[in-house]
Amino acid sequence: MRSSAAHAIEREEMLEPRPERGLGMESQFELVEGGGLDVRVRAGVSPEFLARVRMVVMATIVLFILGSLRVALTSATVAQLSSNAQARDQIETFETSNDSLRVERSLMASSTRIDRIATQNYGMVAASSYDSIVIEPEAEAAAEGAEEAEAASGEIGAEDRAGDEAALGGMDPLFGAPQLAAGL
Repeated sequence: MRSSAAHAIEREEMLEPRPERGLGMESQFELVEGGGLDVRVRAGVSPEFLARVRMVVMATIVLFILGSLRVALTSATVAQLSSNAQARDQIETFETSNDSLRVERSLMASSTRIDRIATQNYGMVAASSYDSIVIEPEAEAAAEGAEEAEAASGEIGAEDRAGDEAALGGMDPLFGAPQLAAGL
């Protein structure tokens, strides 16, 4: 048994003859190769699209690298500025302590303080008169003779010298004032 469609085709052929395709005859339809939705799906991704995606990816990478460099430079700058601020603070602290130490040294080295400590703590007495002897290198021998003559004349007697030494706490009256001022 045949199908009804095959039977209809046979009958149609009997009624009208089909024109044969020949060289001189044009077809009623145009044949276009590769058309339709199916072809685009089978073709895959277009090269233009891939080029655009590559450009976007490259731009993103370049922006990421530039951003990373900027962050690194900014953090290095902040670290350097912080270090400079700490150094300034330390310098100010050192200058303040240096100034206070200078004031303290000035107070400790004042002659009135030294005189007060010498008189109160050590029982020293400031010299009432100062004697000075000038010794010249050529006249050393003459100076010894002058000293003996002076001692003999009684200007500086043994009693005066003993009294001065007692007042100065056993110090020589000639060197008492400089030693007292220097705190020795």
